[in-house]
Amino acid sequence: MEKLAIFGGEKAIQTDPGDMFTWPIITKEIEEAVLDVLRKGTMSGVEVTKEFEREYAAWHNMKYALGHNTGTAALHGAMFGLGIGKGDEIICPSITYWASALPVFSLGGTVVFADIDPETLCIDPNDIEHRITERTKAIVVVHYCGHPADMDAIMEIARRNKVKVIEDCSHAHGALYKGKMVGTFGDVSAFSLMSGKSFPCGEAGIMLTNDRRIYERALAFGHYARHNEITLEDIRAGSGLPWGGYKYRMMQLASAMARVQLKLYPQRMAEIDKAMNYFWDLLEGVP
Repeated sequence: MEKLAIFGGEKAIQTDPGDMFTWPIITKEIEEAVLDVLRKGTMSGVEVTKEFEREYAAWHNMKYALGHNTGTAALHGAMFGLGIGKGDEIICPSITYWASALPVFSLGGTVVFADIDPETLCIDPNDIEHRITERTKAIVVVHYCGHPADMDAIMEIARRNKVKVIEDCSHAHGALYKGKMVGTFGDVSAFSLMSGKSFPCGEAGIMLTNDRRIYERALAFGHYARHNEITLEDIRAGSGLPWGGYKYRMMQLASAMARVQLKLYPQRMAEIDKAMNYFWDLLEGVP
């Protein structure tokens, strides 16, 4: 090659990236699952969604999962589930998607930004503690670009200061931190399932927690059609209308697709890992 492409030479790869990479991958099984919901006319039901919730929670060995119509909604529900309200603060990494931070404003809270670790692009534990005040309610941990944050250090800070932890795992479905899945360390976690994510099912999100109160508050907040599932007396007293005025039900076309994706996901992760390891092997020794 006489001249590099950056200096006007011929490109080494002529194929358009859009022709090389198709995502999400739609299989016949996904098509049939979605068509089954369409044919039954149950797009706005909850039966398929509940099945997906059970399966997704079991994958993470968690007690409760709650499907949402977006990952943003799942984060919003998680914040409300923790009881974040007027005057409260959350600590959030300075590099993230806006949905990790902005929903708190609708609850009357505000955001305090912490710096990131330049090696991981995740929130830097060394920049968290001095930002904690008497108003701090939660630390939002974003596993950015699929790289797990330093959960040992973060959870120790949270325990010592008696603040909650929200994990935003939208980039990190199936990612492991010291052998344990992200989304299982904090008090509550949220995942995006939109079509650009590694676990795509159209447009949806899901929340995970082991805390029944967080789960039921999130139900009360944006899932009025499921208020019959609420068991805690103080929350059930306000059932019938969504507490936040939001309707966050996961559409069952997405739920049907997500159930199939969950079966396929481990193998797809393995294939991506293999390809990435091949790529890194080729770069071994390149300065």
